[in-house]
Amino acid sequence: MIEVKTPGELQAMRAAGLVVARTLAAVRDRAVAGVSTAELDELAEQTIRDAGAVPSFKGYHGFPGSICASVNEQIVHGIPSKEQVLADGDLLSVDCGAILDGWHGDSAVTLAIATVTERDRKLSSATERAMWAGIEAVRAGARLTDVSYAVQTAAEQAGRDHGIDYGMILEYGGHGIGRQMHMEPFLPNVGKPGKGPRLKPGMALAVEPMLTGGGGETLELEDGWTVVTADGSQSAHWEHTVAITEDGPWVLTAPEDSAGA
Repeated sequence: MIEVKTPGELQAMRAAGLVVARTLAAVRDRAVAGVSTAELDELAEQTIRDAGAVPSFKGYHGFPGSICASVNEQIVHGIPSKEQVLADGDLLSVDCGAILDGWHGDSAVTLAIATVTERDRKLSSATERAMWAGIEAVRAGARLTDVSYAVQTAAEQAGRDHGIDYGMILEYGGHGIGRQMHMEPFLPNVGKPGKGPRLKPGMALAVEPMLTGGGGETLELEDGWTVVTADGSQSAHWEHTVAITEDGPWVLTAPEDSAGA
C-alpha cells in the first residue's frame, strides 16, 4: 500500500521540502573544518523552527538530534556531538527532516570538508548519480522495483566508470513519506525491475541510496543509532523526497530554483 495524496497535499509536502532544502543549504555553508556536528545540529534546528516547522528527527524513537551527521565510515544515523569536530578531508553525510503543517520532507547530502581524496569525491558523486537515476524512474505506470533497479544499475555503472567496486548498503533504503516520515513501502536500492506495486500520480517516495568505498557489510555502534561500514571504508548518502505527477517526478526537497528531475 502506498498512500496517494491530493495535489494540495503534495503542495503542502513541497512547502515542508523547501524547509529541508534551506536547512541543508545553511548546514552546507557552515560545514567546514573545525566546526562540530553539534554546532551544525543547532543551526539546523534553529533554521527549521524559524520556518515554523518542527525537526522530524528530534525525539524520533529517542533520537537526540535534529539532523543525522555521519562522518567518513559512518553510513547513517550519526548522532551530532561536540566531540565530533570536522577535519580537512572528511566526508560528512547530513540527513535532515522537517514537519510543516503535519507534512514531512526528508533529504540527505554528502559534503566534502575542505580537500577530500579523489576516491572519496567519486564515491559521493556515484551515490548522487544513483539517486538521480532512481528519481528519474519514479514515474506513473512504473513498478516500485524499477526505481531499485535504476539506483543499482547507475551505481554499478559509476563503479565501472571510476574503476571502483562500490559497496551497496542493503539493510537501509528509501521509503514512502507523507504525514509520517517513514511509511510503506520500503524502497530497496537493489532489485530486479518490474516487481512491487505500480506507481501512480499522488504517491511520494524518498529515494535514498548509500554507497561505500569497500564492502556492503554494516555494524551498529553501542549508541544504538550510528551505523558504520564493517570494514572501515568511507560512505556516502544522498536522498530526496519525490512525488509522482502526470508530468513526471517532482523533487519536493530540491532548492526553489530546481524542483524537477
